[in-house]
Amino acid sequence: MRNLELWAGVEPTVSRVGNEYLDQLALSGFDRRLSDLDRLAGLGITAMRFPLLWERTAPQGVAQADWRWADMRLSRLAQLGVEPVVGLVHHGSGPRQTHLLDPGFVEGLKAYARAVAERYPHVTAYTPVNEPLTTARFSALYGHWYPHARDEQSFWKALMHQLRATVLAMREIRQVNPQARLIQTEDLGHVASTPGLRYQADFENERRWLSFDLLLGRVDEGHPLWSYLRWAGASEREVLWFAEHPCPPDILGLNAYVTSERFLDERVHLYPPHLHGGNGRDVYVDVEAVRVQGEPIGGPTARLREAHARYGLPLAVTEVHLGCTREEQLRWLLDTWQGAQRVRAEGADVRAVTAWAALGAFEWNSLLTRREGHYESGLWDVRAPQPRPTALAHLARQLASGQPPSHPVLAGPGWWRREERFLFTPYGPVQTEPAAGKPLLITGATGTLGRALARACELRGLPFHLLSRQELDIADSRSVTAALREYDPWALLNTAGYVRVDDAEDDPRNDRENARGPQVLAEACAAAGVQLVTFSSDLVFDGRKGAPYVESDTPGPLNAYGRSKRAAEEAVLSLLPGALVVRTSAFFGPWDPYNFAAYVVRELRAGRTVRAATDQIVSPTYVPDLTCAVLDLLIDGEGGVWHLANRGAVSWADFARQVAAVSGLDPARVEGVPTSTLGQRATRPAYSALGSERGWLMPDLEDALHRWSHQAEVTGEERLAAD
Repeated sequence: MRNLELWAGVEPTVSRVGNEYLDQLALSGFDRRLSDLDRLAGLGITAMRFPLLWERTAPQGVAQADWRWADMRLSRLAQLGVEPVVGLVHHGSGPRQTHLLDPGFVEGLKAYARAVAERYPHVTAYTPVNEPLTTARFSALYGHWYPHARDEQSFWKALMHQLRATVLAMREIRQVNPQARLIQTEDLGHVASTPGLRYQADFENERRWLSFDLLLGRVDEGHPLWSYLRWAGASEREVLWFAEHPCPPDILGLNAYVTSERFLDERVHLYPPHLHGGNGRDVYVDVEAVRVQGEPIGGPTARLREAHARYGLPLAVTEVHLGCTREEQLRWLLDTWQGAQRVRAEGADVRAVTAWAALGAFEWNSLLTRREGHYESGLWDVRAPQPRPTALAHLARQLASGQPPSHPVLAGPGWWRREERFLFTPYGPVQTEPAAGKPLLITGATGTLGRALARACELRGLPFHLLSRQELDIADSRSVTAALREYDPWALLNTAGYVRVDDAEDDPRNDRENARGPQVLAEACAAAGVQLVTFSSDLVFDGRKGAPYVESDTPGPLNAYGRSKRAAEEAVLSLLPGALVVRTSAFFGPWDPYNFAAYVVRELRAGRTVRAATDQIVSPTYVPDLTCAVLDLLIDGEGGVWHLANRGAVSWADFARQVAAVSGLDPARVEGVPTSTLGQRATRPAYSALGSERGWLMPDLEDALHRWSHQAEVTGEERLAAD
């Protein structure tokens, strides 16, 4: 048997909600960068799911199709030796003049498929319609996507039209190229339930196979769903057409996500009201199984086994992606790859695993129904001048070449196996796995950032040790060396330091902690082969630029604190060029009662006026966003100087007013004053807002403030309960 292959694909959906289209290829920039194909080929892939989409290529009909974009890219793939698996419709509804409930969809896609085959006769692998059952559910049963129907009859028509179009498209393609193969994809989930809802779970577990069964010609009067289809409005002729015109897939492409497995529970009192629903017979909730079911989900491994047992056909996992933190993305890809290897060893013909959403995905957190700028990075992060490779790209190369995966975070289980996965009362015996692997060391146990990073590591299943000065004195080389020897970390995050900007003007501890300490850490980490992250400040700049500072701008600190931070940057990067130096600014967060935002709320609630500078422009930084970005960059192996702050340049006074507004307080009680009236000893730059030329990973300030306000309320309630 041939080796397991690595395939790849970019998220290409052209979704329609109402009359608004959302084009993933435009959002990710794949439609503009020919070089992305070289990036993908560099992974060692053998095939790419290539989006030659009907909506994009021939929106006005085949006669007016524009093939230039596809011509250039298919030619480049041929030069690179990568086979294209051409997709014609991907969660779409076709050009504007048709839709999934329109019989014209079938003839239109048939004609487009013929034109594609004639234009590119060398192409031998096709997916005319991606995930037809899933698309029919989301478009015609749940109403999320156009044409927004919500009934069983529309669901059948949408599914029938997509599958008829698939059969007829393949017929047209094979008239041009008899060797053309059908690689049919489907999101293959699984439904578990309480005993009382077993009947509903059994129905949904049978329905998930329907697109494959129809294409294989298996659906007739003896099929378990015959009665359902007839009840849903399908005529005998419509259903039996597929038995008379079978179009067996050459490869079944299975897409299985963490959210693909569901749990049905009639104990609705255990769940918030917005989850309550039902089927007209029983009231119940339909939730992610991973959040409530005691045993772990089966994932792609279980789905491969089921598909092999049911069909015995060649299989591939045609999408592997997780919108999550970096270590969880790595763990999900490796879990899937290793699961495919196990199923192959059991005798199934599993051909490939597909690293999906290689350039990330937009707005999938709302199933493409809203435009909020939400982005999930993939093997590359496109929030940069050019796509930035993440740790996923390195793992993908290792898998493709047969090298053993090497990243230390892979030793731990994914969140779908850990205890923190539960949002609701577990059903059945609880099975979990603890965090594992080499730890991170975090200095600064008493500081805001150190505690926040420790909290983030705990949530992310990253083993860590949060050390106080007594346990690790960053300016004492013997103490540092001893700690590295004792804990054997793979990386060290230094959050220790002197933070009182005005007192730093004449306190020798500033230089010891902020300049000498990071230098000692860099020397020790370089000797031990340990990655290092240390933090710097916007106060390394003099403020004369009058626009957000980027990483390559020349520092010119105005005060002792800024000078010590600049000295640390230079020393660390000289001793350890691969170290990650993060410049940031003006922390605020939900767990620290002493930050400026918390101070504003406390003062205003007490009826006092808040005085804040109008002539200092900064970039406030939400600590949970900062910790997430830092850990992702560390796992990606990034080094050098990075600017991390929430997008937005505001004066301290305007920031205070924004804090008041999101907290339901009166912004008019914030008094804007000149810095000269505040009695600050250390000179501050008039403008120290941060921008980035390397990649903007942090959300907007407005978004961060709304999340801070909600989380601060929750945290405050927890404190009151504890008191």
